[in-house]
Amino acid sequence: MPDFPAATPRARVRVPLRFHDGYSVDADLVTFHGLADGQEHVAVVLGEPGPRPLVRLHSECLTGDLFGSARCDCGPQLREAVERIAARGGVLLYLRQEGRGIGLYNKLDAYALQDGGLDTYEANAALGLPEDARDYTAAAQMLRALSITDLDLLSNNPDKADQLSGLGITVHDRVPTGVFATADNIRYLRAKVLQTRHTLPLAELNAG
Repeated sequence: MPDFPAATPRARVRVPLRFHDGYSVDADLVTFHGLADGQEHVAVVLGEPGPRPLVRLHSECLTGDLFGSARCDCGPQLREAVERIAARGGVLLYLRQEGRGIGLYNKLDAYALQDGGLDTYEANAALGLPEDARDYTAAAQMLRALSITDLDLLSNNPDKADQLSGLGITVHDRVPTGVFATADNIRYLRAKVLQTRHTLPLAELNAG
């Protein structure tokens, strides 16, 4: 078992979730003591998680999740994940890792460079930042605190599955999300496929 400290649940609160398209569901929001990175990550428990729940690691995206930015697919992925997890039973971990871990201001600096022609990963590198700074140790702690060590992962990102596996969490299947391509995010989605092996249909994106 990987050597990192255990986290413990701090509070569990029932919250009714209401989305702009009319979808609604009640969820339990769980907070934690002892997370490795000291951030205020939250577990959103949906439905009745079974012995092999559906789990999504969703990194915070202020522009996409809150403001509906079409430059990424984060907002639609969050909305889809909540409904799919609620239907099956599982957990969405909302992780405070804005901009793939580089923070909001750096993400917006990277946006400015993308407007000049760089892709999302090239822009990070031009700022002297890693392509993806996210570490999922806290996510593994949260899952263990919820007694989840076997799961199916709702994600197109192989790094999430690889990191969880290395942290002692058994990922049985990686379940792909939908494809939420727009005229504004098509270059972003293509870059994720080409640079970090996201399992999105590249031919379909090239036709977009």
